Amino acid sequence: MADQDPSAPARFMDLEDPRYAYMFGFIQADGHLSQQSRQRGQLSVEINARDIHILREFQQLTPYNSSIRERVRSTNFAATHHSATWSVSSLEARTIVNELGIPYGKKSLIIKPPRTDFSRPDYLRGIIDADGSLGWTAQGIPFLSLTSASTAIAAYLCHYGKKITGTQRITSRNKRDGVYNVCYYKETAQQLAAHFYYNGCLALDHKKANADAIQSWVRPAEMKIAPPRRRWTQREDETLLRLNDPRAAGIALDRTEQSCFMRLWRLRTGKA
Repeated sequence: MADQDPSAPARFMDLEDPRYAYMFGFIQADGHLSQQSRQRGQLSVEINARDIHILREFQQLTPYNSSIRERVRSTNFAATHHSATWSVSSLEARTIVNELGIPYGKKSLIIKPPRTDFSRPDYLRGIIDADGSLGWTAQGIPFLSLTSASTAIAAYLCHYGKKITGTQRITSRNKRDGVYNVCYYKETAQQLAAHFYYNGCLALDHKKANADAIQSWVRPAEMKIAPPRRRWTQREDETLLRLNDPRAAGIALDRTEQSCFMRLWRLRTGKA
């Protein structure tokens, strides 16, 4: 076993501990677990140097020797990019996170929520800090979003978001790059941001500041609230296909003729 930091918590990666749930979510989304011969390997996270404070928190939470290094290099997006990398080589630490759900090598498509008990809002805040965004749209509307290649992660945020806000999101991979984009706006974004970024939570400073800032938004009096979307059920689809007539189906299902027309077209073309 590697030398341990006596000031660190006793149980590494106890996901019922909000700090570790956040740390695990962040590493699962933005970290990398590698292995070599003779049980060598490394768990690492590289982020913008402005967020180095979160890596120092990870180092404090890790009861194994770890290091933080900074570097400046050119990238496809900037002439100079200043980054910071936290890394730990302990086999025991790597085994723990691997068994919890961080695979070795490429992982973006296959990561999923832990199968053990875990602090859900803190885990999702880690995911969003790593792979999400929150703040203001160009129109001054508050938003919270997540971009992920993992079906399980995108579906879990949709499930949890509905549980907290009542707003349903059904997402699919976009055609351009094959990832999921789960987005919330206005009051729903405010509600989720307040839920995830509570006072005293472990988080990236700039995202915590954005989560606090969007709480000041107030819906303009002239901005209408869209009614909740009514999802199509299997029974309604069967009725629509059987009648094969948008007008008759609209009467039978208490829906508009246009809604029935579009749904029938989607069913016939395989888009639904």
